[in-house]
Amino acid sequence: MKKSSILAASLSIMIALVLSLTSNAQIFPTKLTATVIDGLGNFVEGAEVKIYLTEADYRGSTNPLFTAISKKKGRTKFKTVKSVIYFIEVTKGDMNNNGEGVQTGPLAAKKNNKVNIIIE
Repeated sequence: MKKSSILAASLSIMIALVLSLTSNAQIFPTKLTATVIDGLGNFVEGAEVKIYLTEADYRGSTNPLFTAISKKKGRTKFKTVKSVIYFIEVTKGDMNNNGEGVQTGPLAAKKNNKVNIIIE
């Protein structure tokens, strides 16, 4: 084999490897961490957290995009959300966030956005 053929083959392999690595590279997704607390500031574990895209869906409790149960320290994590405004419904027993903050601000793209939700 000629040197130019070996060089061309090596170059092709290197380009394929770079393209493969680039296409498989992980881009940091937009995330949302919601922390559920009660009126006294205590973390609430075991609360159901639902996220809605529209206020109409929130008001009607229909079509939640995401549903999770709060874990230790009241946290729920939602990965790969869009950088938009969401409506959040939280319930545990007879406690909920009705009348409290139910709407996020616009989420920052490619960041871990954080919100605290008070339930009473």
